Amino acid sequence: MACFVAAHGLLDQFSVFQSAKTHMTSTATAIINCVITAEFLRELAAVVGCARLLDSKDELLVYECDGYVVEKSVPDVVVFPENADEVVAIVRACEKHNVPFVPRGAGTSLAGGCLPVGGGVMIALTKMRQIVDINLRDRYAVVEPGVVNVNLTRALAGTGFHYAPDPSSQGACTIGGNVATNSGGPHTLKYGVTVNHVIGVEFVSPQGELIQIGGPCGRGNGFDLSGLFVGSEGTFGVVTKVWVRITRNPAAYRTMLAIFDSVDDTTQAISNIIGAGIVPAALEMMDRGIVGALEEAFHFGFPLDAEAVLLIEVDGLEVAVDAEAETITTLCKDSGAREVRLSQTEEERALLWKCRKQAFGAIGRLSPSYCTQDGVVPRTKVPEILRFIAEVSERHNIRIVNVFHAGDGNLHPILLFDERNAEQVKRVMLASDEILGKCIDLGGSVTGEHGIGVEKISFMNRLFTDIDLAVMEDVRKAFNPDGRCSPGKLLPTAGACGMEYIEKNHPGRKAAM
Repeated sequence: MACFVAAHGLLDQFSVFQSAKTHMTSTATAIINCVITAEFLRELAAVVGCARLLDSKDELLVYECDGYVVEKSVPDVVVFPENADEVVAIVRACEKHNVPFVPRGAGTSLAGGCLPVGGGVMIALTKMRQIVDINLRDRYAVVEPGVVNVNLTRALAGTGFHYAPDPSSQGACTIGGNVATNSGGPHTLKYGVTVNHVIGVEFVSPQGELIQIGGPCGRGNGFDLSGLFVGSEGTFGVVTKVWVRITRNPAAYRTMLAIFDSVDDTTQAISNIIGAGIVPAALEMMDRGIVGALEEAFHFGFPLDAEAVLLIEVDGLEVAVDAEAETITTLCKDSGAREVRLSQTEEERALLWKCRKQAFGAIGRLSPSYCTQDGVVPRTKVPEILRFIAEVSERHNIRIVNVFHAGDGNLHPILLFDERNAEQVKRVMLASDEILGKCIDLGGSVTGEHGIGVEKISFMNRLFTDIDLAVMEDVRKAFNPDGRCSPGKLLPTAGACGMEYIEKNHPGRKAAM
């Protein structure tokens, strides 16, 4: 389950990428036996040139997986278009030769979202990285899909505006990838996730048509197709341009670190803050294990004896933020915080956020391998799910540390293990399954921002009814009738190379119950 780091063949026998066969359809049956011909390769080379086409085994191996390395599948070809016209030509060649394709951004997906299930063509969008336009007066920007998230905010530096969605991987992930999974981040507690900031999308349909939905004026009348497209995980088409809303910088910030001797006290403080009607710009929790790793890496001055800390930020008008900060400080202390520190300088605030956003990079100091989950529960259930995670940790003898978006209940428990130990791998898989299952039982979801990809398809039958899934399948077929675009993703239907891949590499799998 989830994002596995440094995990290889040992995981094959325990992987939970299962074929959920309840809603089998005939979608994409025409491309079950996809064949890459010399003629097809010549047509691709004519579009992008030989320098932007990879088809040798050693070069393709780099693209066998994304950040979710449990499942691997090597594409037959990787192409690097530089503009929308080239994407159109590539997709039309795939349609002509009955070859599946999958778009890929920076490869930071944590659920196998850009896994080339069954092979075919991978359309790597990293060369489409132009910021086409920044319109401060109307407060939007136009970007290509390969623009790295943080680069847009850097381009806006000094203008008084920024791009609000800020995934922890924002230094590497692309806006096209953010659109695919509807990415979040610490500051989306107040400002919303990617879908709240996308006002238009240009994409190439699986039939090779260049289509624009929404635009500078938003969706206009009719259905909100831009909102439908965001989060579709590459199954509707290949993004070539995105119109995003830009946000005015707040006049003032107050950033605090609340220190607790009890995880229960920490979760109580979270409930009390939200219950008081305060919506911080960010409300992040880190437990003792994460704090220790961060202190070793960055020497911020974190208290190593604390059981958990809350990183809290409020923003807005100068006259308002002090009052909010004082109220939050009181609420934390009333909940059992032994200390609440207020950042005194912009440098101190920046270092604190650097620690939070590089938390996953510091995990290597704790364990040779790890996986991170992406479950969601209602905020009021955060104390209960954390107690359950602790029980799972003890029951399976797997150390689990936590760093997550506490304000909106988006959990990222991190399971530590050694991939060289097959027994540990098995226990991690079981523990992961239990945690995600409990999230569903508590009224939550198995993903908040990483997506379903190939990792969590088997949970879709638990999250949705047969009718729900049938409607979703109908919507997907409206965009992608032949299933050629990103086959084997998101929904528990199988066809084409996706089905062939599953049955060949993982025979006998059953859907999670």
